[in-house]
Amino acid sequence: MNIKIALAQVPVTMDVSRNLEKTLEAVSFAADQKADILVTPEGFLSGYSPEIDQEEVAKALGKVTSFAQEKAVGLAIGVCFKEGDKVYNQQRHYSPSGEYLGCHCKILNCCESSDRELGEYREFSTIPLATFDFKGIRCGGLICNDMWANPECTPMDDSHLAQKLSEMGAKIIFHSVNGGRDDSHWSQVVTRNYHEMNLRMRARGGKVWIATVDNAADCDIPTAAPGGVIDPNGNWVARTADVGESYCCFDIEI
Repeated sequence: MNIKIALAQVPVTMDVSRNLEKTLEAVSFAADQKADILVTPEGFLSGYSPEIDQEEVAKALGKVTSFAQEKAVGLAIGVCFKEGDKVYNQQRHYSPSGEYLGCHCKILNCCESSDRELGEYREFSTIPLATFDFKGIRCGGLICNDMWANPECTPMDDSHLAQKLSEMGAKIIFHSVNGGRDDSHWSQVVTRNYHEMNLRMRARGGKVWIATVDNAADCDIPTAAPGGVIDPNGNWVARTADVGESYCCFDIEI
């Protein structure tokens, strides 16, 4: 069995109409490459914030899922989404035929290291970890800090979510990232290497494929985490560019 995965390293803004345009472009790229599924950054469609216009986001999501269904492209799309009185930071999963397969809601939500009483872990709700079936292959989703539990911004213990997904039978993990970055040594060397080593070691530790993609900030600073596909031995087999908007595609055989 195989899954061809497309990754879109694109800017994430608070302008839903702009994000929608970029999403449709990404779906078109995936379709042109005959990819089975497109993976996007965290909060890609809505903007990365709990303060969203749910009606606008829902309409945009409807346009994306309809277009993806027309193009026969599945989705692992990052979006902040309201359900009832709760807001979730989600990676929503759809089949190439447009069927909603479920979602992963970020579990290791972040906070400012200077004030553990503030931050997104008090703003976003979550649900238990789950897997889903895509083309007969068991898959899972994680969002940003779920993968590496950065101790500078994680008020919870590292729950080793990649390993748990592996134990639940997942063969592939789709990972949506929206990492903050600056041009400091700490950000570009320490933090970025920490993210990369976690990706590679958790792929190897769980014997899973990881398809990961960060946002492309509107600047010339490299992403907070490298994007691409990592095999179950912890090796990169496909990469997005380190800086700026970038797309890549890779065919995984299980």
